[in-house]
Amino acid sequence: MRYAYAITGALLLGGATATVALQPSTAQTAQNEPGTIQAASPKAGAPMSFADMVAKLQPAVVNISTKQSIAAPTQQANPFAGTPFEQFFGQGQGGGGQPQKREGQSLGSGFLISPDGYVVTNSHVVAPARGATVESITVTLNDRKEYTARLIGRDEDSDLAVLKIDAANLPFVKFGDSARARVGDWVVAIGQPFGLGGTVTAGIVSAVHRVTGQGGAYDRFIQTDASINQGNSGGPMFNLNGDVIGINSQIFSQSGGNIGIGFAIPAEEAKPIINTLMKGGKIQRGYLGVTLQGGPVDDETAAALGIAKNQGELLAGVSPGGPAAKAGLRAGDVVTKVNGQAVTPDTTLSYLVSNVTPGQTARLDYIRGGRPATASVTVAVRPSTQQLAALTGQGDDFGSEDEGATTGQVAPAGSNTLGLTVQTLTPAIARQVNVDSTVQGVVVAQVDGSSDAAGKLRRGDVISAINGTPIRTPAEMTAAVAQARQQGRPQVLVLAQRGRTPARFLPIKIDKN
Repeated sequence: MRYAYAITGALLLGGATATVALQPSTAQTAQNEPGTIQAASPKAGAPMSFADMVAKLQPAVVNISTKQSIAAPTQQANPFAGTPFEQFFGQGQGGGGQPQKREGQSLGSGFLISPDGYVVTNSHVVAPARGATVESITVTLNDRKEYTARLIGRDEDSDLAVLKIDAANLPFVKFGDSARARVGDWVVAIGQPFGLGGTVTAGIVSAVHRVTGQGGAYDRFIQTDASINQGNSGGPMFNLNGDVIGINSQIFSQSGGNIGIGFAIPAEEAKPIINTLMKGGKIQRGYLGVTLQGGPVDDETAAALGIAKNQGELLAGVSPGGPAAKAGLRAGDVVTKVNGQAVTPDTTLSYLVSNVTPGQTARLDYIRGGRPATASVTVAVRPSTQQLAALTGQGDDFGSEDEGATTGQVAPAGSNTLGLTVQTLTPAIARQVNVDSTVQGVVVAQVDGSSDAAGKLRRGDVISAINGTPIRTPAEMTAAVAQARQQGRPQVLVLAQRGRTPARFLPIKIDKN
C-alpha cells in the first residue's frame, strides 16, 4: 500500500509543479475544519452511531480459550550418530518412542446469558483437536477478569456449547426473535477475532434461512456481510434493539479471512438446544434411514422423472430395515412434503425430518413413477455423526480417475441409446469392481466418449435401476430406455454405484439418433 501511495503522490506532485499560478487568493481552510461539516440525519431505523448500544452490550461478550494436551511420539536417538552415515539417516528416527505431551490451544468468543455465569459459544471452540484432550477452559471477561469454566453440554451437530463460570452479578444479554430478521436489517457482531480483544463490526442481514449444503437439522443460517473472522466463532450477532438474533459460527472464504460472507446460527434454532444443554438433557433428532441425492431436483433430473423443477428431494438410497424402508419408500422416490410442509431449497427434507420428534409418525408425500403417493413413517432417533459416517461406506466417489475392471463376455446393450455397453453383474464381477455381494444390476463395460454418459459413468460402474425400474440384464436396460423415449423424455435417471460408495442417481441424455 505504501508503494501505491508513493506512485500516486509523485504523479500529483508532478502535475502541480507545472500549473502553479501566482495569483492572490483567500485563505484556504481544511476540509474538515470544525463547524464546516454538518452530518446528515440518519434515515429511520439507522443509527448515527452504534457506540451507546455497544457500550451496553460489550461487557457481556467474553473471550474463550482452551488448553489442550496432544500426545505426540518422541524422537528416538539416531543409532548412526557420530558415524559417516549420520548425514544419510537424519537426526533421529520418529514414531517409536513413548508418547510425549504437547500443549495446544484454541481461541474463540462467547457471551453470558445469565448473571450467574452461563456462557454460550460454538461447539468447535471448546472441542478437542484430533488426538488431543481439553485440560482446561478459560473465560475472560471484557474487564480482563479470568475464570475457569466447566463444560455443561456440547452438541456437535448444531455446533453449540454451554459453559459455566462461578461468579455472580455478571452482565448478560438475552435472545431476541430471529424469525423477524429481514434481509437488509442492520446487525452488529462482537467478538475476539485473531485474539485482538473485544472487536465490533457492523453490517446488514444478507440472507435468512441460508442453506449451505451441509445437511442436517441446522443447515439454516443468517448470512451477513458484517466482518466475521477467526476468533469470532461463538460470539453474538445483535439487532438494533440489542437482542441476540444469531451466534456467529462460520465464514465462506478462500483465504481464511473475511470476504463479506459470514453465517450465524439463528436464535430460534439455538434457544431450544441451549435450554436442553443447560438442563443436562440429550439432543435427539429425527431419522428416516435414507440417502439423499443432495440439493433440490434440478432441470435434468426433473426432465428424466417428468416432474417440476425444485419439487422435493430425490432418495438415492433407503437403508434396509430403517423407518423409510418399513414404510415402503425406495430409491428413486421424490419426497415433496413432510407433515404438509413443502420440501424446498430453503426448507430441505433433512431439515424437516431432523426436527420431527423421534417416535412420532410423519406423513410423507412423494412422487414415484410420475404419480403422487403418501406414506406414514415412524421417525427413529438419528445416529451420531460418527455412526452415520461409518454407514456411508468406503471407496472412490464418482469423478475419480481409477477404473474398475470387468472380465468375461461383454453383452452390448443394443439400442439403449445411452452410449453404454453393459453386461449382467455376476458374483465374480462384483468382487472385481468392489461392490457388495447384495448389489444387483448391470456393470458398465464400455462408454462411448461422445455420449452424455461419458462425463458421468465409467467402466466398472454398476447400474441397478433406470427411472425407478430395477435393471438386472442388458435387455431390461434397453426396454427401460425405450419406454422413456416413447414418453418423450429427453433423458433417463440412472441409479449407479461405484465401489463401496452409496448409489447415486445420474441424469443421462438419450441419443436422438
